Amino acid sequence: MKSVHLLFPGACALVLLAAALSAQSSLPPIPVPLQNPLTPAKITLGKILFWEEQVSSDNTTACGTCHMPEVGGGDPRSNSAANLHPGPDGQYGTADDIRGSRGVVSCDANGQFVNDGTFFPRAIVTGRKAPSAIGAQWDPESFWDGRASGTFKDPLTSQVIIPIGGALESQAVMPPLSGEMGCAGRTMATICNRLVTQRPMRLATNLPADVAAAVAQHPSYPALFQWAFGDSAITPVRFAFAIASYERTLVPDQTPWDAYEQGNLTVFTAAQLAGKDLFDGNANCTFCHTPPLFTDHLFHNIGVRPSVEDMGRRAVTNNAAHRGQFKTPHLRNIALRAPYFHNGSATSLSEVMDFYEIGGHFFDNIDPAMVPLTLSTLQKTQLLDFVQHAFTDARVALALPPFDRPVLLSQQNVLPQTYGAPTAGSAGLAPTMLAPVPPVIGMDRFAFGVHSALGGAAGIMGFTLTPAMPPVLNGGVQVHVALNPDLLLIPFTCSGPAGVAGAGYSSIHFSVPDMPALAGVSFFAQWLVFDPVGPLGLSLSEGLQMTFVLP
Repeated sequence: MKSVHLLFPGACALVLLAAALSAQSSLPPIPVPLQNPLTPAKITLGKILFWEEQVSSDNTTACGTCHMPEVGGGDPRSNSAANLHPGPDGQYGTADDIRGSRGVVSCDANGQFVNDGTFFPRAIVTGRKAPSAIGAQWDPESFWDGRASGTFKDPLTSQVIIPIGGALESQAVMPPLSGEMGCAGRTMATICNRLVTQRPMRLATNLPADVAAAVAQHPSYPALFQWAFGDSAITPVRFAFAIASYERTLVPDQTPWDAYEQGNLTVFTAAQLAGKDLFDGNANCTFCHTPPLFTDHLFHNIGVRPSVEDMGRRAVTNNAAHRGQFKTPHLRNIALRAPYFHNGSATSLSEVMDFYEIGGHFFDNIDPAMVPLTLSTLQKTQLLDFVQHAFTDARVALALPPFDRPVLLSQQNVLPQTYGAPTAGSAGLAPTMLAPVPPVIGMDRFAFGVHSALGGAAGIMGFTLTPAMPPVLNGGVQVHVALNPDLLLIPFTCSGPAGVAGAGYSSIHFSVPDMPALAGVSFFAQWLVFDPVGPLGLSLSEGLQMTFVLP
């Protein structure tokens, strides 16, 4: 493979590097900004950072958490109830619900849980479905609304670093600062400073060979940045450069469609070829999904939901003509990426086809190209067969290089477990445990908390290393921690409106000692709240068993 360097007319900052593409690839050369040339070390560092859960505030979320290859570079959790956003009406179970991506439980700059008024005690969920990160290197702008522009600026100084072609770099520094990955008040400087002290990939297992080799040779982030950039400084610009470099290597160019274009005429059945003719012709798919990337890189309002619910591109441009417009997604690996549309409202490609057959659901500012399709039942079957088969790269579906990945901590069954029954207080409500993260040995921030208690009430949190005893019942109070000398009692006061039943919450966070001998050791906790309505003036949470995990 050879590197080819060309300049876009009038865009001296951008070069085209074809090194990551095979000579027979159906795809165009990868656009790479001159300011961030691809190097093997930078690509591998970017891969490590992309799959690093320690980039998030609570060690639960990596970039890759929402962009798994097996689902085409999207979020495999999108269909779960925990990934549901209530939509503009704030009510779950209504037509405007959104299948987004789960992030962190809302927390302040000190790491304490806070009630965000929408999701708490659930984790924050994004208001749009995660788009695919595979094939995104050709996008002039990133995100559904294009808010990550091709002009990349240093997050610390706002200096323009890449004037054109830096959408991946612009995008890379946004999720770590939002509820997708971070507590309030977070900055890229905070993240970079934290990486200095974190052991790379310490939470993950089954590391890909290139990642494992790099971490073995360079066992700290300063050492990895020294390897990739020539010195050990960890900066937001370098963070973005590395992740973008890795993403530019995710080239999904080994699909049946590519094989057919390169002369293999046996990859499609007769029915699929008929579907291909429809895709290229009467179904008008290529009007927006233009080969070989199967996108026009433009923004369209296709009438999925009313524009007033989500202004889309208009929120970026402030142009009323752009209301309700979203970027045309590319179709490579589309069969892996259910659910569909920016809000995940279509659960299957068959539903997508039904949507286009009627020409959309809502018509304010709808694109003129959205007209009802007139396809027979046979034609719909043929078209669906083609789309489901033509665009899947088997390496993506099987997570094979360059789409290989580690197993993340969040994918392992190591979360703390509740036990026993709570003791109710005001309005019949009981304090409820909130434990979204396992205690990992050496973790710099471990947090757990309580919610649904009496607002403003005082209380005591107790935990012990002594195995939990059967509940001690006294006047209806259920105690789930052993009343032994090693019981540690920590006073607290519930946040939330004073005297309001169910509105109180609190949390505790601390560093977990880097002591491998703790592996498999459990500790037990329970929250006690002084609530005048409860038995003996108390309400108590259920118990919580937390077992130290050695990554």
